[in-house]
Amino acid sequence: MAGVEEVLLPREYGYVALVVVLYCFLNIWMAFQVGKARKKYKVYYPTMYASESENKDAKLFNCVQRGHQNSLENMPVFFVLLIVGGFRHPTASAALGLFYALTRYFYFTGYSSGIPDNRLTIGRYGYFGLLGLTICTLSLAVHLLIG
Repeated sequence: MAGVEEVLLPREYGYVALVVVLYCFLNIWMAFQVGKARKKYKVYYPTMYASESENKDAKLFNCVQRGHQNSLENMPVFFVLLIVGGFRHPTASAALGLFYALTRYFYFTGYSSGIPDNRLTIGRYGYFGLLGLTICTLSLAVHLLIG
């Protein structure tokens, strides 16, 4: 007999949950990188961004901070599209979410190099993952409305 969770969600939805957890770990790792950069470049809390007039390494720190901040800014949209789109297309959503998470890693490491344009080498392709997740979510909406 099927459990309640199997009636409400397909088994493959577990992949979506795994991608959510993976991205949370990625975010924690990025936060640790910012913490290490704070110590290395002597930028103490509560300062969000270093001032170039006060710190010769401001640009290097700010690139690390900005890479993490941008990932935080995009996280709500990513999670909503992943979780909702995954209701109808769990495998495709999980694959797109994994692709997006990988591109966010390269976005962050590229940005953290101190050369902001390096974030786009691979990081720019993450928006294809978000586009795919948007399509999955729209597909769910249409299915619910039309039946």
